[in-house]
Amino acid sequence: MLEDMSNNETFEFVLVGLSHHPQAQAVFFWFLLVVYMVTLIGNGLIVMVVVTDPALHTPMYFFLCNLSFLDICYSSCSIPQMMINCLVERPVISFTRCLLQMYTSLFLGMTESLLLAVMAYDRFVAICSPLHYTLIVSWWVCVQLAVMSWASAFLLTLLPVLVQPTKFCGHNVINHFTCELQGFIKLACSDTRLNKIIMFVTSFLVLVVPFTFILVTYGRIGLAVLRIRSAQGRGKAISTCSSHLAVVGIFYGTAMAMYLRPQDKTSSDHDKLVAVFYGVITPMLNPLIYSLRNRDIKGALQRTFGRKFIE
Repeated sequence: MLEDMSNNETFEFVLVGLSHHPQAQAVFFWFLLVVYMVTLIGNGLIVMVVVTDPALHTPMYFFLCNLSFLDICYSSCSIPQMMINCLVERPVISFTRCLLQMYTSLFLGMTESLLLAVMAYDRFVAICSPLHYTLIVSWWVCVQLAVMSWASAFLLTLLPVLVQPTKFCGHNVINHFTCELQGFIKLACSDTRLNKIIMFVTSFLVLVVPFTFILVTYGRIGLAVLRIRSAQGRGKAISTCSSHLAVVGIFYGTAMAMYLRPQDKTSSDHDKLVAVFYGVITPMLNPLIYSLRNRDIKGALQRTFGRKFIE
């Protein structure tokens, strides 16, 4: 299934998605709609209450607000396009829009990976060094860590941009729901060895390093939790940490399975399924796990909307 081109220029890409399975495509549309609504409402509520409620103007909720804003942008970059593609017989996207979507998603995904590591550090200091927390994680440090996460992700995104393939020789069918870097590179007929090396090194820096840091950090947190004398407090802390690690595991595990394994020339349906987890499911789970179960967030929502609405 290749579009014939009269020269080496490709002006649009065909996104296969589930177009070969109309019934599954219809179910997938409603699934995406529900997930996207939950993502927007959950993350939007968190951003609103953190910004408007003075009681939540603390470092922890500053990072949570960053994460929620990031998840809104991340999901909005791809899910609406995926939903539209479910409604058309031949889903296509222009070359320019494809590049814009691909690099924006890459930038936001890298930022989320780095931000999750920063949030783990914040919790580590809060639990393991509570008496020095306000000195170590001051507002100036919070802003620096947040800016560093966004700026580092932007700089790392520039690397694949600089070595972007230019020759596609008529190949313009991407076996994916959206424009995704791996699928894009696989269509190139020029030498892509440098692209793959850069992609692997970048993936290691933004996936393996932060994930390892988070595991070590939560290991230290776990040891601190075990020293808590109250069984109820210990159980609550373990429950919170395990929930956080579950979401982190889904995001990093699926992303690493996609970007750190040996690459074939063709894309498989397995790649599309894996991408759904880190690109669609995780932005929905983050507010449910990190924030909406939190007593402070519930209290802020009660003050904003009233007790009946929350209950």
